[in-house]
Amino acid sequence: MTGQRTGLIHNRSFTLFWLGQALSVLGGSVSMLALPLVVLDATGSLVELGLITALSGVFAIATGTFAGHVVDRVDRRRLMIGCDLARAVLLGSVPLAWSFGGPRIWWLYVLTALVTVLKTLFDVAYVSAVPSLVEPADLVAANGRLMGTFALGTLLGPVVAGLLVAGVDGSWALALDGATFLVSGISLRWVRFGVRGNAATPRPPRKSTSLREVFVVGFRFLWAHALLRPLTVLLTLLTFVTIGATDLLIFRLSKELDRPPATIGYVMAVSGIGIVCASFAAGPLRRTLGFGPCWLGSTALIGLSVAGMGVSRSVALIAVMAVLFMFGLTLGGICSMTLRQEVTPDHLLGRVTSAFWTVHNASGPVGAAALTALSARHGVPSTSLAAGTFCLLIAGTGLLTPLRSARPGPPPKPVAGAGGPLPDRPATGSRRGDRPGAAD
Repeated sequence: MTGQRTGLIHNRSFTLFWLGQALSVLGGSVSMLALPLVVLDATGSLVELGLITALSGVFAIATGTFAGHVVDRVDRRRLMIGCDLARAVLLGSVPLAWSFGGPRIWWLYVLTALVTVLKTLFDVAYVSAVPSLVEPADLVAANGRLMGTFALGTLLGPVVAGLLVAGVDGSWALALDGATFLVSGISLRWVRFGVRGNAATPRPPRKSTSLREVFVVGFRFLWAHALLRPLTVLLTLLTFVTIGATDLLIFRLSKELDRPPATIGYVMAVSGIGIVCASFAAGPLRRTLGFGPCWLGSTALIGLSVAGMGVSRSVALIAVMAVLFMFGLTLGGICSMTLRQEVTPDHLLGRVTSAFWTVHNASGPVGAAALTALSARHGVPSTSLAAGTFCLLIAGTGLLTPLRSARPGPPPKPVAGAGGPLPDRPATGSRRGDRPGAAD
């Protein structure tokens, strides 16, 4: 990659990366619906489903404590290829396991744990690698294109999953996801990552580092930043609610409203419209309103939509609320991810991303278990109303922090032990706007 801007259309490596991830996202969207339906079909228990979701969160947090260190110390492309191939084997094994004695819930627990570890490593490498694929001026456009692709997968994946679960078996839907990881891994073989144009800082020499130091380096950077600090705290609270929202939606439609898998797939697919709209709107909205109003507004929208999805009995209205929910998650995610990419030196980006995800995802397992347990006892409507109100309180609290500012202040001072001084760049990033998943 040269210093001259060529645009994404002429960037061969980014195009290969984008197309490979497009197929992978489609498979991931299939699993997003297929796995909960497989669990419900095998056990009929919302609590069991909540435990699977909580287990995923626990392993994501555990992996997050060291994922950034690994990403910043190894070849990111090879790491992503290895994660893709391993996930292909694991998910492809599900129909084989099911053919010997029927559904095995214990294998779903093992599979969830292993795939979550691989996914966390891949996602940290993914976010850290994007700035090395494009010029700084193209970063927001690149994130928007990747998110738009994610939206397309979200539109198609649940439909495919619903049809597969209804017509064949959910295990084959998971195997389809495995096949997409195989293609993604092969496509990465031809992707070349260059030096990030605005942060060509050499990585520090490798040395023995304790696990505590690995996490603390990224966390110190977050805590020293006037905007990232309150963002991390509030997003931790928001994740408590949002990570279990999809489980509540699926249970509401499947059990409380007695809708077939195909209908659930269509609702999940329609929700992808929100991702499409947000991926196009993120840049213009941030240019016009600034980072803070965009993120706080997205949080308020999430709260309203969570409450609406839980109390409505109309499938059409639930679908509209799902669209708004995904719009809010996507808008907030694009803003927060691009901001981190803009203000973080390349040699720290993996550790900062890992620390950010680890901290704000820490509440996820507890939230998923709590929301599903409360819904099983009191019903989805009352739990959703409480969750939506909590989201609105988070948005209101954000108005008392620097997040309320449309134009955040200067970058933080150098952080001791963070590998050198921070680059002299605005804290907001002046390059137009700002990616799941959840909230990023």
